Amino acid sequence: MSVPVDLRYFPDLSDVRLLNHRMAQVADMFSIDLNYSPLNGPARLIKTLEDRLLGTLLFLLFLPVAVIIGFCVWLTMGWPILFKQYRHGLDGKRFKIYKFRSMKLHTPKKGICQARHGDERITRLGYWLRQTSLDELPQFYNVLQGRMSLVGPRPHAMDHNALYKDLIGAYMQRNRVKPGITGWAQVHGLRGITEDVGAMQKRIEYDLYYINNWSLGLDLKILLLTIKRGFINDKP
Repeated sequence: MSVPVDLRYFPDLSDVRLLNHRMAQVADMFSIDLNYSPLNGPARLIKTLEDRLLGTLLFLLFLPVAVIIGFCVWLTMGWPILFKQYRHGLDGKRFKIYKFRSMKLHTPKKGICQARHGDERITRLGYWLRQTSLDELPQFYNVLQGRMSLVGPRPHAMDHNALYKDLIGAYMQRNRVKPGITGWAQVHGLRGITEDVGAMQKRIEYDLYYINNWSLGLDLKILLLTIKRGFINDKP
């Protein structure tokens, strides 16, 4: 698979003054970080503290709801109550994501097989969980593990990554940060099933905007927008 890496260009810029660029000096040559993100150094520490402190608070806040949902899933669908699947995280490393199970037990088909409206695999409870995004609650545990953030690009299925990395040039750059429970794309309605490359391209543009313009204020704004309009999902 493709892995995002940091790139540096070494031009002769001794007599040129550049504004709004990330520059460094190696030996007697200047370098420009071509894909520098503000989410580095002290900002990464702030992001980690945000995830640890606010993530713990939200985990405890939603824990009673998660227990009730888990019981309802067990009562209507039996074991297991959690859906587990590998996704790509920071720097393309694999991790196991958790969701409440919303589908009947079935043998997964090879390749991309997204849930669609009227999908017979989705149970009545599962449909409601997906519509309210409550099936995502177990991912607070992923945040406490340090494998996800509260806010960041949503982790796509690995089959999607294999497909779109060759169709969208900057697709794998979203793995420069930890994936999130919610994100800039999601609060703008770019979520759920992707019908074509154009839909995915638009989602990636929002993800890259988030990475390039990260700030604690932007994260808090996304979290507030998630409470306001990010839970309700009209897609399967």
